[in-house]
Amino acid sequence: MRTNFDFTPYRRSTVGFDRLFDLLETGLRADATDGYPPFDIVKDGEDSYRITLAVAGFRPDEIEIVAQQNQLTVTGKRAEDQQQGEYLHRGIATRAFERRFQLADFIEAGDARFENGLLSVQLKRVVPEAMKPRKIAIGGAPANDRIEAPSEDRQAA
Repeated sequence: MRTNFDFTPYRRSTVGFDRLFDLLETGLRADATDGYPPFDIVKDGEDSYRITLAVAGFRPDEIEIVAQQNQLTVTGKRAEDQQQGEYLHRGIATRAFERRFQLADFIEAGDARFENGLLSVQLKRVVPEAMKPRKIAIGGAPANDRIEAPSEDRQAA
């Protein structure tokens, strides 16, 4: 079964969508089997979002969040256990992880909170004034839209 899709015909007939096609191709190649740590994406409002990751077994100082360009990277590396004792069963995942989120244009990462084993990162869409739609006034001479009926003076001549 063929899993690759060729976007070349679409690239030729579109302008400015190169990044979109790159993201689609990257997503098709990405290994979707690794779902650790699990996460939720919630839309809190018109222009605000929240990503929540389940990072049980980690402390806040073992997690690093980096926002660079249009990518948010959350990395966790567990410190060495200093506990004495022998585990009979280890069910809480404590392996190192790196989770990347591709952000849309004008999405900025805000506050991050760690509560009850959940890491939440606030995101907000901030569109620059230059990119917001604006109304453009129409200038120039007013058009002569009147239709004049024939006057009596013109008919007499």
